[in-house]
Amino acid sequence: MSFAIFTDNASNLPLSWLKGDDVHIVPFCYYIDGVEYKDLDIDNFDGPAGTHVTTSQINPATYEEHFRKVLEEGKDMICICMSSGISGAYQSSRIAVTELMEEFPDRKIYTIDTKSASLAEGYFALLALECRENGMTIDATKELIESRVQNMCQVFTVDDLEYLRRGGRISNFKATVASILNIKPLLKGNELGQIVNFGTVRGRKKSIKALADRYDKYVVNPSEQTVYIAHGNCQYDVEELKKLLNEKNPPKEIRSVMYEPVTGSHVGPGALALFFMGREDFRTSMD
Repeated sequence: MSFAIFTDNASNLPLSWLKGDDVHIVPFCYYIDGVEYKDLDIDNFDGPAGTHVTTSQINPATYEEHFRKVLEEGKDMICICMSSGISGAYQSSRIAVTELMEEFPDRKIYTIDTKSASLAEGYFALLALECRENGMTIDATKELIESRVQNMCQVFTVDDLEYLRRGGRISNFKATVASILNIKPLLKGNELGQIVNFGTVRGRKKSIKALADRYDKYVVNPSEQTVYIAHGNCQYDVEELKKLLNEKNPPKEIRSVMYEPVTGSHVGPGALALFFMGREDFRTSMD
């Protein structure tokens, strides 16, 4: 193995997708009724069920503990991190790297701010794995991933605005009015990796159609790529979105997973997110 790969459980990657591959998962912690959990395997996760979940970011000491193990084995390493626009985890990883470089000056220790979350982050972890399997160096892998960060399109909607209100994304007043009027927000990751609201529609069906419309407008080379969907226990809506994606610009493959507890706690049941490689201006546009 030429180098080790790290990511975190917010990348939404089921362990079954990584079976037999050496990808290290650094856990975000989450809490239910004051009890701490660090589940890494989301294959059997039943999805958010309305329980109030709180989370905490990964601290530098945790990263250092995990990184040290492979560095002591004489390996170089690359860590695929959650967007710095929504989490302090990337900064924590950088602090850990600064400490470890003094101790392991001959090792290459890279961390990458994907400016992404959920399966968009997971995409880059899988890309790193593909690069390694194809014999690419760690430097070439890092360069390739960084060149694609701004082309990762992340667009999603939620069914219950209460979860966005808890996270400070919208006000109490807006959440109440939107719920009464059945208004669904359209959200995306911008060029800084922050979550921004770029529009609204009325009704669930229109919100799903809006995701597919953005895909059709911004996707690049769909027949050559795998498209990813994350959802908050709404498989029926996943199937509807898949049908729409396949109408005009069918991708090579569509893979979907249930949101894991960490990211799922911030978007709630009924959240539906789409991730694909597309035009760079998607992140900066308000359409």
